[in-house]
Amino acid sequence: MALADEKDEEVVVPQKKITIGVCVMEKKVKCDSEVFSAPMEQILQRLQAFGEFEVIHFGDKVILEDPIESWPICDCLIAFHSSGYPLEKAEAYAALRKPFLVNELEPQHLLHDRRKVYERLEMFGIPVPRYALVNREVPYQELDYFVEEEDFVEVHGMRFWKPFVEKPIDGDNHSIMIYYPSSAGGGMKKLFRKVGNRSSEFQPEVRRVRREGSYIYEEFMPTGGTDVKVYTVGPEYAHAEARKSPVVDGVVMRNPDGKEVRYPVLLTPTEKQMAREVCIAFRQAVCGFDLLRCEGRSYVCDVNGWSFVKNSYKYYDDAACVLRKMFLDAKAPHLSSVIPPTLPWKVNEPVQPTEGLTRQGSGIIGTFGQSEELRCVIAVIRHGDRTPKQKVKLKVTEERLLNLMLKYNGGRPRAETKLKSAVQLQDLLDATRILVPRIRPDRESDSEAEVEHAEKLRQVKAVLEEGGHFSGIYRKVQLKPLKWVKVAKSNGEGEEERPVEALMVLKYGGVLTHAGRKQAEELGRYFRNNMYPGEGTGLLRLHSTYRHDLKIYSSDEGRVQMSAAAFAKGLLDLEGQLTPILVSLVSKDSSMLDGLDNASIEMKEAKARLNEIITNSSKAAHSNELPEFPWMADGAGLPPNASELLPNLVKLTKKVTEQVRLLAKDEDEKLTEAGSYDVIPPYDQAKALGKTNIDVDRIAAGLPCGSEGFLLMYARWKKLERDLYNERKERFDITQIPDVYDSCKYDLLHNAHLNLDGLDELFRVAQALADGVIPNEYGINPKQKLKIGSEIARRLLGKILIDMRNTREEAISVAELKSNQDNDTSSMKTEKEDMEAKSKHNKNGEITRKSSTFSDISMDQDDDDDKETKYRLDPKYANVKTPERHVRTRLYFTSESHIHSLMNVLRYCNLDESLQGEESLVCHNALDRLYKTKELDYMSYIVLRMFENTEVDLEDPKRFRIELTFSRGADLSPLEKNDSEAASLHQEHTLPIMGPERLQEIGSYLTFEKMETMIHPFAMPAEDFPPPTAPAGFSGYFSKSVLERLVNLWPFHKHGNANGK
Repeated sequence: MALADEKDEEVVVPQKKITIGVCVMEKKVKCDSEVFSAPMEQILQRLQAFGEFEVIHFGDKVILEDPIESWPICDCLIAFHSSGYPLEKAEAYAALRKPFLVNELEPQHLLHDRRKVYERLEMFGIPVPRYALVNREVPYQELDYFVEEEDFVEVHGMRFWKPFVEKPIDGDNHSIMIYYPSSAGGGMKKLFRKVGNRSSEFQPEVRRVRREGSYIYEEFMPTGGTDVKVYTVGPEYAHAEARKSPVVDGVVMRNPDGKEVRYPVLLTPTEKQMAREVCIAFRQAVCGFDLLRCEGRSYVCDVNGWSFVKNSYKYYDDAACVLRKMFLDAKAPHLSSVIPPTLPWKVNEPVQPTEGLTRQGSGIIGTFGQSEELRCVIAVIRHGDRTPKQKVKLKVTEERLLNLMLKYNGGRPRAETKLKSAVQLQDLLDATRILVPRIRPDRESDSEAEVEHAEKLRQVKAVLEEGGHFSGIYRKVQLKPLKWVKVAKSNGEGEEERPVEALMVLKYGGVLTHAGRKQAEELGRYFRNNMYPGEGTGLLRLHSTYRHDLKIYSSDEGRVQMSAAAFAKGLLDLEGQLTPILVSLVSKDSSMLDGLDNASIEMKEAKARLNEIITNSSKAAHSNELPEFPWMADGAGLPPNASELLPNLVKLTKKVTEQVRLLAKDEDEKLTEAGSYDVIPPYDQAKALGKTNIDVDRIAAGLPCGSEGFLLMYARWKKLERDLYNERKERFDITQIPDVYDSCKYDLLHNAHLNLDGLDELFRVAQALADGVIPNEYGINPKQKLKIGSEIARRLLGKILIDMRNTREEAISVAELKSNQDNDTSSMKTEKEDMEAKSKHNKNGEITRKSSTFSDISMDQDDDDDKETKYRLDPKYANVKTPERHVRTRLYFTSESHIHSLMNVLRYCNLDESLQGEESLVCHNALDRLYKTKELDYMSYIVLRMFENTEVDLEDPKRFRIELTFSRGADLSPLEKNDSEAASLHQEHTLPIMGPERLQEIGSYLTFEKMETMIHPFAMPAEDFPPPTAPAGFSGYFSKSVLERLVNLWPFHKHGNANGK
């Protein structure tokens, strides 16, 4: 250390210290009540410890009362605006004394006007969300360029569909609103500065925007429920932190000291350039701004001006070093600004406290011993308990309805119309109310067809009136023209076509019930506590540290979306309404999770063969040879006496329908006399979205559970009775069996208080038939099941393979990085070496991925295959064991068809010709259990977990193991009397979800390599997925900030703390 001593002797200590004037309001410097001193005080203490600076605090009295001529004279000035601060006075002082300004004063005026902030950002080419300005000179001023409709606003012809954001132009007004679409339940969320434990509030009844002032309207950016705050100290240094977005549930996540939980994350090179540009654009060296990461791109949505990071000793060190260099370069350029090997305040610095989360968790321990770590959780989950799906079809000739069709299809006589929005459905309801008389006179002259038509119109009216207002996520109407005539044009010039008959199809029902919401939330909680190995709530710890990479997908169906939102609420311990959670965290992907179109021909064939087996049971018995296993037979699982059960099913359905008819007639008479809802208000679907308990008042009043009145309940049963058996043709329709079973199960669970005679007997018959029919609708034998399954789930299977490949490649990259760091801890890798390592890894990779290969040292790159945004922990700043290790979770919420399809591919993939001789992915014992599992009920799920054994070589196939489990879901009969848990839940109309079952033998080892080989023939190839966005570039895991470049200039830095090691 002799050389170092000589060097110290060479440093000329200045006779006169550089003075730093702190001209800010006192509340911004100290905060003695806090556990930590304010960041400003921490940084100023560090600057003084260098021995080169004297700090002068002006104080509130001087700033507010004294003339500028008597203010202290200083070399460098820290001055920034806060409430009550005289900015013009500070500007005058700076003009008089000309100190070096850390943050220039004149541009600080811009920060109070959001319009000017966005204008300046755009001027410097910094990306901002798509936005438009609405300027009002007086409150409530009507503007011809501003249009508001139910689901969008339009400003100067620029349309913003809900969800959109509304911000006041005043930068100091933090009352920001987010308006949600009616398809997600509607309503508005108000964001505000933290008040206690809350930062936002959801108001379901607010649907109209504000008009009392001037506002910016901008696109809502789905960021996966996370906000990123960036803090610059000069244009060369930026620190970023992530926190839970107030948009999700408005509950601020705090640690035991009451601080909001934030975690440092890495910025991409593009984001670092944006930070530099913000600094320069606003001429604010110390500057905070908000970053939104959405679909692989980043946008600046707010610039705050002077901001410091709270509670990070590492940041305080960095900020003091950067400001020191800034001051020396400005006022003493002859002095060396390199950083000494040991920072002068290090000796007495208190130990950095750990960020102890209130919700404690621990590291990940694999189930195959300490060397295994969980890498990936993929779950495909069916939605929760729902009301029966309904459909009304009727031919209409009424002028009012035909005119309505023309109104919404652009006046094209042969075009189909779909009515979904509240305005459209209200129009239809108004027309229907006129067409349906209050009391239908039972005239003998009415034909059966006329009576049925009137009944259906009343049903349409009842469905549209349900709930008091419209929510497009649950009801939709199609109007399809069937017949036309030629009529003279109104102007007398020629003829035009006009529809005279149309088919009206109203689809409704299939709504997630209070029980469905409860089931989904409970399952989310179960996953949180059981799917992630470790003590306590390991998942919350993981997610909070941004080591958890979560993405939730849903099909387009409302019940599926709401199940996904309720599950997310339980998984991440969120609070409040489901609509904001849905919009913030759930991505819709109908092409992957909806529809049966790809397999419609094969499914028709399966149903035809099924009909043949059931209605002519003798044919099934005469097969040439018995299969090796029972599940290999055609129509496996069907009861042998199916044909005898059908007439009984029809008889019992009629018995139940007649009882419901009498209840509906009784309700109808009461409705005519007065309003039966004088005491019990109409069921409000929108307000019910967040409820997980039964409507006690309706049950006590003897009404059906939920939104269904007796009229609609009767319509549901009458349709089943009519469709199940055609008396004229003496023909059964076996496709109605699942619907009869569905209605029975629903009424036994939710309407047991109505005491319908024969319903339990009907349920037993329907269940025996449905247990055979439902699995066989997806293929009459294993080979057909595999064909149909692969066509329905092809895209989903492709996505699951991409998820697992990406997980494997990330894990390998991290392992290689770790190995490189272990081999060479004394010096940092250059960016050139990093890129070479990446290139080498690409060449050696077995499978070419369509998305960019992850850099060896980049853990915050975008997952380009589906433009997913990552929030990665920056290891320099956080006390978390192996922070570079992270877990990927992908949740896919869908319907029964996709669960059956995926399961059929997993268990029968070895029957494909290309895989002859391979063993099934599912063990024999599990194949037998699956054969006996007739139903994959509500909240049934299939889970694939990927583990990495860190003790075997990277090339060893046993490095990555796949574990397969499934659950039958809420597969318990509502008639079950011996299950104590079920009995208590029955009071709440909710059935318990069965626990997960293994699909492999205990101790067996399914490698990822084997899994990929078996699934690959049935999965959509990666190259057929949408092309990835261009990669944003690669960032060093230990980013080379100006600090590190300065450290490397110091000749003896190896004896000090190598930054970031």
